[in-house]
Amino acid sequence: MKALARLPGFNLRAKLILSYLAVALGAILILTMAIGIAAKNFIAVKQLTILHQHAEFWAQHVVYNYQSSGGKWNAMPPPGDPVLLAIIDASGHFSCTQPGYISSQNCSSPELKDALNKAAGGKTTNGTMPVTIKNQTFSTAYISTPLEWNDHIIGALFLAEPQSGLDDLLVTQVNEAILFTGLIVAIVVTALSLLLAHHFTRPLKSLIEATEQMKQGQYTQRVTPLRSQDELGRLALAFNEMAATIEADVEELHRQEQQRRELLANIAHDLATPLTAIQGFSEALADDIITDPTARLETAQRIGREVQRLRRLVADLQQMTSFESGRAPLDRAPLDMQSLVDETLTVVEPECAQMGISVHNEIPAATPAVLADSDRIAQVLLNLLDNARRHTPYGGRISVGARREGDSLHIWVSDTGSGIPSADLPHIFERFYRADRSRSGATGGSGLGLSIVKAIITAHGGKVWAESQPGDGTYITFTLPLVSVPTVTSQ
Repeated sequence: MKALARLPGFNLRAKLILSYLAVALGAILILTMAIGIAAKNFIAVKQLTILHQHAEFWAQHVVYNYQSSGGKWNAMPPPGDPVLLAIIDASGHFSCTQPGYISSQNCSSPELKDALNKAAGGKTTNGTMPVTIKNQTFSTAYISTPLEWNDHIIGALFLAEPQSGLDDLLVTQVNEAILFTGLIVAIVVTALSLLLAHHFTRPLKSLIEATEQMKQGQYTQRVTPLRSQDELGRLALAFNEMAATIEADVEELHRQEQQRRELLANIAHDLATPLTAIQGFSEALADDIITDPTARLETAQRIGREVQRLRRLVADLQQMTSFESGRAPLDRAPLDMQSLVDETLTVVEPECAQMGISVHNEIPAATPAVLADSDRIAQVLLNLLDNARRHTPYGGRISVGARREGDSLHIWVSDTGSGIPSADLPHIFERFYRADRSRSGATGGSGLGLSIVKAIITAHGGKVWAESQPGDGTYITFTLPLVSVPTVTSQ
């Protein structure tokens, strides 16, 4: 089989067919040899049995004549065809008779003399010897046995009978039947091997074609699942699962590449706007285009505000990157969310009051503590509250609530603002994404606030999501792990 595997220029189907044929032909050859040997042994045993019977007959006949003649040897009658008969008496007198077509030189063969001498010594022997019949030599079975009378050996008898033509015909017919059967079996095995090879190689061919397509970048390729649960079926299933994983990974890589390009474009855009303003104002001051002291002061202040915008943008980018890479340290400790929300609302309440927006802390007093970094969660709340303030009209309402869900606390910030369109809702946590296309870095935030919120919550092992309908306000919910309370065992 290893030799077949190394055959050059043969595909798997041809190798399978050759393997099946090699096994079948090997089995046929072994079976032919076994049956041939068994047939020959059967014929040899049968011939030896018949030879024993004939030898007993002739021995009785010769001893009877010897007894009838008063202990004298009479002329030995010729045996029937095709028998070679030889006798030696105790005095060493030798007599040999055979049919006319058997050569007389057979009576002087060394095998005959040796067998008679052994039989005269009381030892029965049998075997084969060459016998010449009509100028053709054949291997002939013989037997030599002692002649006894009154418990005394009076001589020895040798009997040889050439193999029957029927026996030769039987062996020939057996061999021909085996060869014919082997030919039929070889044809059947060839047909079955073609079917089996096609059955086994068809899914492999499909796998090869799908693999070639995937190599060319067509990651949607799949193979037809097999109904069998054997190795080929599991291979097809594993290939489809692998292809699905690769397709998802490639799509994710494309998405990340697109996000990277958009990020670079957004950063370039958000940097270009203040830099252009700074450049224009600086040139106006340097060229004394603005001469009025008050106007020059206002221009310098505008330059300062643009610089602050740049610093906030860079700081937000650094903070978001540190959280996404896992490098930002977290000072986790038990945290009372009701108290933290109270402190945070005192920061945003004055500006909200100026806009006619009411803020409310609806977290129950008995709310369990969470395990979190208080400064980072305060930053999350400030970002969400500022985002809600900028999208809530005069007379609106902003609320912060919480409820326990299993091993975590769900905290939400809701507003009665304009809401978020359903097309924008899945993207609001992406970097530099603004649901309101009319808003820019000059009129709104940096576009990183919700991205930073997601990064901080993810770093705490929580999740964040938004629910909104245009005109019905927005709910932004995030989760934090509760402080685990050790179980007290009673004594």
